[in-house]
Amino acid sequence: MVKRSAKAAPEWTGFQEARPYGPKYDLRTDFVMVYGISDDLPERIAGWKQAGYTVHLMTGVAWGDYQDYLYGRFDGRNHWDEAQTDRAGKHLLHNVDVPYMVPTVSFADYLSTHIKKAIDAGVEAIHMEEPEFWAAAGYSEAFKREWLNVYGEEWIPPHASHDAQYRASKLKAAMYYRAMDRICSAMKEYALATYGRTVRFYIPTHSLINYAQWRIVSPEALFVSMPACDGFIAQIWTGTSRTPNVYRGVRRERTFETAYMEYGMMQELTRGTGREMWFLHDPIEDNPRHTWADYEQNYLATVTASLLHPGVSQYEVCPWPRRVFEGTYPKEDGTGKEPIPGRYATKLLSVMHMLGEMHRYPADAAERPGTGIGLCLANSAMFQRGSVDASPDGQEVSNSRYDGTETDDPLSMEERKLLDWSPFYGLALPLLKFGVPVRPLQYDNLLHFPGYLDEYKVLFLSYEFMKPEHPGIHQVLAQWIRGGGVLIYVGDGSDPYHRVREWWNRETRRGAYERPEEHLFETLGLGRRPKEGLHPAGAGAVVVRRKHPAAFAETAEGADSVLDSLREALAFRGEEAEFKENRLLDIQRGPYRIAHLLDETGCADPVVLEGSFIRLFDDRLSLATRVELMPNGNVLLYDLDYDAGNQGQARILAASSRTRKEIQSERGLHWMAESPEGIRVSTRAWVPHPPRRASVDGEDVTFDYDAETQTVFLEFEGSPQGKNVQIEWA
Repeated sequence: MVKRSAKAAPEWTGFQEARPYGPKYDLRTDFVMVYGISDDLPERIAGWKQAGYTVHLMTGVAWGDYQDYLYGRFDGRNHWDEAQTDRAGKHLLHNVDVPYMVPTVSFADYLSTHIKKAIDAGVEAIHMEEPEFWAAAGYSEAFKREWLNVYGEEWIPPHASHDAQYRASKLKAAMYYRAMDRICSAMKEYALATYGRTVRFYIPTHSLINYAQWRIVSPEALFVSMPACDGFIAQIWTGTSRTPNVYRGVRRERTFETAYMEYGMMQELTRGTGREMWFLHDPIEDNPRHTWADYEQNYLATVTASLLHPGVSQYEVCPWPRRVFEGTYPKEDGTGKEPIPGRYATKLLSVMHMLGEMHRYPADAAERPGTGIGLCLANSAMFQRGSVDASPDGQEVSNSRYDGTETDDPLSMEERKLLDWSPFYGLALPLLKFGVPVRPLQYDNLLHFPGYLDEYKVLFLSYEFMKPEHPGIHQVLAQWIRGGGVLIYVGDGSDPYHRVREWWNRETRRGAYERPEEHLFETLGLGRRPKEGLHPAGAGAVVVRRKHPAAFAETAEGADSVLDSLREALAFRGEEAEFKENRLLDIQRGPYRIAHLLDETGCADPVVLEGSFIRLFDDRLSLATRVELMPNGNVLLYDLDYDAGNQGQARILAASSRTRKEIQSERGLHWMAESPEGIRVSTRAWVPHPPRRASVDGEDVTFDYDAETQTVFLEFEGSPQGKNVQIEWA
């Protein structure tokens, strides 16, 4: 395991904000990431430090306000030739005069000059956000030069062939790795040499699932082996997770399911690597056209999905809190815009401060039946997402906005199929919808991190939408199979990317392989093309399904056949009794009960959870002994029965404020409550005796006492400076 730099204070929760300090969006987390490298950076850092925060810097590595570089004010040379460009010669823009950049050495060195200013200003960590190269790009002069330098041949248009597209995307990932390694390594050296201190470097990035679906290339798994990389932020939110996909022939948004797979992907990216991971949530999203009700529904789905992955317990609780707590969005009736409803604001703060408690409960205490099923996904999935059309008048599919969402332009059937990315979801959704807590695992990690497969018993693999980048992966996989694992290989060999110039089709003493799975099967002693069915190999086996995985998304029969393959694999292991449909995905993490009831299962009945609970998705933190959950519903509960052994010790159970200086005396409980200015704070506490008085800053406030649970509920106006709260009993 890689040893990482020590922190001055815990950093369980944080947020990013480009504006100077503001009390209305001071979320009272452990750290803040000031965004952007503008001239007022030192003043913004000082403002957040004065408010008591550990301060990081976040800035875009693919795009930003870098006009001084573009227009030659930095070094006297115009750099628009380094803007990502599509087939038609159009720049790919994040905003006006803000193109996505080709990560040249020159651009990396330019960014480093700004990072130095942040280090000089005293930030403790740097977040280099979203190293992204669009699949539709690859036509700029800077990229053509890089192609010649790396491949030693004149540039080939990416759309000209599948080989050109694959090689272009592979080069895009390599360029961003080089740029990030150059920046992070140089700046770590600068901080040590100049100030004698270590500065940590993190990479906020979308999941590999989202990048592949949105048709963006990024290094992803390469960064895990980059010495200067300390970890990641998993940028997953409504905007990524509501991207439609197809299940049983129905194309629609499935926010929970997509988020579940995305968070699982990011958990597996760093598992066992020594790198840190924060999961991000967003109470709204980049698209400002939705209502508060829409934002809330999807936010709760993503939070629930993230909490079902107990291997991560650090969170970015909000990007851009100012746009949440001071912004306005469309009313339900379409008559204008409105600010955040007070109940939603209070609910958000309750969830955010609950997230700060999650690290107290070890991941191994939250394991549940049905784990150990994985779906392999490699970086190379991003290399197969560009269009290939060698005709002179052909056009790239470029229907995406800067955030990956679709424009209003109509799509052809072929364009729609490409964007749905059914080869992946055709395997993933049938498993998850059956209640299998499937994990998409980072296939590239097999080669670099020993024991990466130890937690798995059955793996799904297809090379119809990705490729193995090194033959050594097959040696690791074969060892796992011979040790008792069961691999379900799905593929009909029709993917044209099998013919790209890669290791498997180069002539060796064994001859070339037409498709990479032939090398895997031969490694296992099964011959190059085993027939459909189950083939034992050592203590394990391979189940071969000669069908393209995209077909499983189109029909109910296709989805059922995925489940049949898993059933056959588990039967081989003697574990078929575990294979039972489970509509309810839920776990217990300490006192927290997290659950989602799956829809599209053929059953519309609710599920009832019984016990003694506090509803954390309720702004008034209401009590319940019976919680009814409808299909596609989410619930987050504080389980009072879990706390039964702590009776006698008064304590805060749930609150929409940060709790500090919590002290119990013989006759009362006192604490300091910190929250954004103007937010109604809800608090529920356990007390050993019926209270006689509650006060905030010395002023009496009303309260509700529930004798059965011995809990007190009170609410008051919040403040980031803190309110002195006291509950007294006789």
